[in-house]
Amino acid sequence: MSWKRFAVGVGAGVAVTLIAKNQLDKNQGQLSPEKALKMVKRKAESLGSIDGSWVHMITEEYEQDQLKYDVYRGGITCTDDSGSMSAYEFYVDASSGAILKLEKQED
Repeated sequence: MSWKRFAVGVGAGVAVTLIAKNQLDKNQGQLSPEKALKMVKRKAESLGSIDGSWVHMITEEYEQDQLKYDVYRGGITCTDDSGSMSAYEFYVDASSGAILKLEKQED
């Protein structure tokens, strides 16, 4: 094997490692979308029994009170004690899991 091929292989390995490390550092400290949804569902149990839920897998930028957050956006559907079904949309901070907005959707 020639030294040129060896050097190219090592260079490619280093480049891939740096790119992977950069991506991990970027996502480090963020909750997974599944965990964020689970946290919202746990907090929303007081609204009634949860019949359905969804969450976007990619974070979005959300601005509230002139502050910008990376958030997961999603929704839940609940049935209250009277049997009335309601849909809610939520924004949850991808770093802390704090619910920034939970809004009932009008029919």
